[in-house]
Formats: sequence, structure tokens, C-alpha cells
Amino acid sequence: MKVIISTAILASFLGLASAHYAFPDLIVNGTTTADWQYVRITANKWSSAPVTDVNNQAIRCYEESYTASAPATGIATVAAGSTVGFKANNAMGHPGYFAAYMTKASPAANSASAGLGKTWFKIWDWAPTYSPSTGLVFASAGVSQVTFPIPKSLPNGQYLLRIEQIALHLSGSLNGAQFYLACGQLNVINGGSGNPTPLVSFPGAYKQTDPGILINIYALPSNFTGYVAPGPTIWKG
Repeated sequence: MKVIISTAILASFLGLASAHYAFPDLIVNGTTTADWQYVRITANKWSSAPVTDVNNQAIRCYEESYTASAPATGIATVAAGSTVGFKANNAMGHPGYFAAYMTKASPAANSASAGLGKTWFKIWDWAPTYSPSTGLVFASAGVSQVTFPIPKSLPNGQYLLRIEQIALHLSGSLNGAQFYLACGQLNVINGGSGNPTPLVSFPGAYKQTDPGILINIYALPSNFTGYVAPGPTIWKG
């Protein structure tokens, strides 16, 4: 379902605002794995509630337990250049911005200490498009899963893979943006010798006032030229 934000459809669109979601399933080369098999169990497993504070450590992987979730989760082996993704437990009706990040996992992907530093890099995103005639267009609204490639030159090793949707239906006020996210655990093989950059930390990558986080999608400023994605640029490898 494609959502185009305009005053005419605002009333009907707001009916979607009650649908929340989590990301229990990793997708590897077209195969959807079992719930929480390779994805760290998130704190919203039952509630599907989002994170709203970018300065909270929940913005990293949103684990149900910061000590127990990682070692209880399996590690999926994937080849660099292959297609991976995440499947949600509900249709993702909120208009928003998707991004995928990775971090080298030290000492291992199932270690609770993996990804705690400035080690994350962005590998993919899906942003709304904009033109003066259409306004913001959210082609991703209503999907139930997203897929994207692992960069071909990513070095071999164990990684965390972080999926995120920033839902923007309430983002016109501070702390109104909703972050739906999860982390999968990967072992990457057949990789290359790339050097992923730029690197960020979670928390630390975002500010509540970033223009892609604090934005009223229903009343854009007169000088608006397009959605500004938060976080670093994409490393394509």
C-alpha cells in the first residue's frame, strides 16, 4: 500500500495509527526463519510498543533482557552479497522511514557486549519521496517485510544486523516519532576486504530534533524540498 500524505486523506489514514508491530523473523535468501530464532527477543514481543527516546539504550536492539537475549539467540550464516531482511508480526501501516545497520560483533554475535560502541554502519534505507505536486509519498506503508543485500565487500565475521522503522505519523512533536526495531545475529562468509564507514553508536546516532525525526508530515514548511534521513550515509560496500 502506498500512502500519499494530503489533507484530503488524513482522516482515513489516522485510522491506521493503532497498528503496532515487532520484528520476530529474519529472512535469509527468501526463507523466513522461525520467530526469534536468529532475532534477539525484543521488549515489545507481546505489546509491539515502540521506542520513543533516542537517548535510551533500547534504541540499540530493544532487547527484552540486556544480558539474556543475546546468548539465547542463534546465529544465521549468510554470504556477503546475499539478500536478507526482516518480517514483522503485523502489516506496517504507519508512514515512516526504514533503515538497516550492521556492526561487527565482538567477541561474538551472541555476546551481550556486541555493538555497544561506535561500531554501527548503515547499509540500506527506504525513505519517502517528495514532489510539490504529490507531497510526501510513503511507498513502504502497509508492507509486512523488508529485504536488502548484505554488502559484497563486507569482511567475513560475526555481525549484528539492526532493522528499524521510524514511524512518522505522530512525529510533529518532540518524542513523537516511534522507533520499531530489532537485531538479528549473523555470521558472514564469502566476504571481501571493505572498510565500512561512517560509524555511529546507539544511542548517539540520532537527536530528537533531527529533521527526519521531528517533522510534521501533515503540515510541511513552505521551503520543504524533501525528507532528510537521520543518521549516517549508507555504506554500499
